[in-house]
Amino acid sequence: MLSFRFFTMKRCLFLLVFLPFSISAQIGPGPRITALGSIGPALQDTWSMQSNPAGIASIRKVSIATSYESEYFNPDLSRQSAVIILPHKKNVYGINFHNYGFSVYNEQRVGFAYAKIFGEEIFAALSFNYHLLSLHQYGSADSYSFELGLQYRFGDNLFVGAHIANPNASTYNAVSNASIPVYLEFGVSYRFTNELLLNTGVKKYLNSSADFAIGMEYSLAGWLAARGGVTVNPFMQFAGFGYSLGSFRFDAATSLHSILGYSPQIAISYEF
Repeated sequence: MLSFRFFTMKRCLFLLVFLPFSISAQIGPGPRITALGSIGPALQDTWSMQSNPAGIASIRKVSIATSYESEYFNPDLSRQSAVIILPHKKNVYGINFHNYGFSVYNEQRVGFAYAKIFGEEIFAALSFNYHLLSLHQYGSADSYSFELGLQYRFGDNLFVGAHIANPNASTYNAVSNASIPVYLEFGVSYRFTNELLLNTGVKKYLNSSADFAIGMEYSLAGWLAARGGVTVNPFMQFAGFGYSLGSFRFDAATSLHSILGYSPQIAISYEF
């Protein structure tokens, strides 16, 4: 058992050190957005709080959600998240909690967002985040960042969105080589029918080449939806489904990296 544990920890450290963009403490966007290509600047969803917070501006009911992801089926590289959405008239407030890592490397984030609708077409949001990083034998460090999100609706079926994270390039100054991702993403979603949704987007990290994603969602029934998507840099495949029962919603998704394997994810949400 000890030798297996040691091997698992060595594997985690290898992934964190040598594959920083494949294995990183990037915030998981929730199973629905993950299944649609893991990009959601033009989507409106409870989990937009962890993608483009402008997407929560349309929510009209108090909502709570929680998710769990096992990255590459490795229990030591897991993500746990929780989201609370609190609408008030045309203002929406969001809180999210995120935890990633294991005993040697752990990263936590608490985010607070304010989103608002302007007229019937413009959705905007500002989010502030507190980050805490803990490294075995190196202690801990904290930092702050903010995000800006914007969406515009053309008619009833077309949404265009943009989102920038950490534009001030905040870092963990107390820990060398530890940083908070800086990225910009742009996306378009189009609903062909009540059953079929197309989602596309481009994401660009600082000092990295851009990634393009595309995904589709098909409602098999009013309570069941099937989803799938791909990204090109790196090439990854995504699939998932959503099940609704009254105010409850269950979502599941998995991503497939050609080298590292599968990362399953589940979430449960409730609207009051």
